[in-house]
Amino acid sequence: MLDLLSTISKDAAEWVELRFHARQTKTISVRNGQLEESSTARLAGVGIRTLIDGVFGFASTTDLTEKGIRRAIEDAQSAARVSSASKREKIEGLAQATFGTGTFCVQTDDPLDAHPLEEKLSLVLSIDERTRKGSSRIVSSSVQYSEIQDEKVIVTTDGAAAHVFDSKPDFRVVAVAGANGEQALGMDSAGVTGGWSDLFAGKAPEEIADKAIQLAVDQLKAPHPTGGEAVVVLDPNLVGVLSHEAIGHTVEADLVRSGAVTSDKLGKKVASELVTLCDSGLSVFRPHATGELLVDDEGVKTRTTVIIDRGVLRSFLHNRESAAYFGVEPTGNARAFEYSDEPIIRMRNTYIEPGESSLEKMIAGVKSGYFLQGLGFGGQADSNAEFMFGVREAHRITHGKISELVRGVTISGNAFVVLTSVDAVGKHFQWRLGAGYCGKGQPAKVDAGGPHIRCVVTIGGRQ
Repeated sequence: MLDLLSTISKDAAEWVELRFHARQTKTISVRNGQLEESSTARLAGVGIRTLIDGVFGFASTTDLTEKGIRRAIEDAQSAARVSSASKREKIEGLAQATFGTGTFCVQTDDPLDAHPLEEKLSLVLSIDERTRKGSSRIVSSSVQYSEIQDEKVIVTTDGAAAHVFDSKPDFRVVAVAGANGEQALGMDSAGVTGGWSDLFAGKAPEEIADKAIQLAVDQLKAPHPTGGEAVVVLDPNLVGVLSHEAIGHTVEADLVRSGAVTSDKLGKKVASELVTLCDSGLSVFRPHATGELLVDDEGVKTRTTVIIDRGVLRSFLHNRESAAYFGVEPTGNARAFEYSDEPIIRMRNTYIEPGESSLEKMIAGVKSGYFLQGLGFGGQADSNAEFMFGVREAHRITHGKISELVRGVTISGNAFVVLTSVDAVGKHFQWRLGAGYCGKGQPAKVDAGGPHIRCVVTIGGRQ
């Protein structure tokens, strides 16, 4: 396919981007001992973009013959010409980039295809049974395994010629406990870029189930917190959520141009000097981040982008169009979910860099506050960096020690105000947002994380 697309691109009179994408997915879902889904799906096609008279034209096709692809190029070119007459804001050009050429593969010693569907189904069924039998108080269980395996070929008339192989599995357990007319939910998950053993390298599937059970049962009897402003220590999962949802979306250049709160903040202090926040195509600090992306869907080689450098906003996230508009280099953040989707600006792996504090000292420095772990159900953030998230597990901190579990905790605030309040950043780094998808018109597999941080947020609770 690389040779075919390269040959076709040489005949193009205008700029053309050709993106072949073959995808295989598997999903296995069991709820309360009943198999809800066991499916395998395959798709393959070519997405084509052209740039004519300052307007993109896009078309896609499942006809993978040379004739079919050339016909789709003509359709894309026609779409650009027709749209150009009525388009007010024209694209003046695309930024030059360092393109991916050659073959790019996910690193793993244990590929997903080495494990048959029967093995994966057996695991999901056994973990669901373990969850249901984990406590007499468990009233409902849900276990899901899913995987995406991709092959892409990205060719552009100005230099990209990349052949990319990728695999992203994830695993999720949800347990619901009930007693005395009340219910509580516990959840745990894992997701990576890599293979079967990589998925469970951090935590065995049995441990994932046991954590979900424990959270559900323990929260049944836990009290609610008192609402108000509080000093908190956030775990890497919530640090990742804050980095991705409340900060990351505000620095995607298309949203910046639409009026995000960051539009006039480049070069300005937006966080504590202890905070350096980045977005990377590579798995830095720890391997197998779910958002790992070696070449983006415009064929640009990815790199680490420092968004906030020691408290100062330094960069937005760009595709080739926005990079040209802002007069900077592309950051490799153009992503399309399937061949029939156009690439748009998306995050990859968004994180806060580790600092120098130990978790023990961070907690010891809190007279009264909370130790918060994991994203719960529910939450939102907007382009002004205002956020509200549910917390999966919350403990009070009393006189520098972790004490009772509390339930129903939410945190809210303005993300930049919260980051300005950071007075300690932990030493140990984790990727913790690998299961599931980010949505922005189309799904994307991303990851986020960091160390523990100590900061001030508003706690939602009961008076």
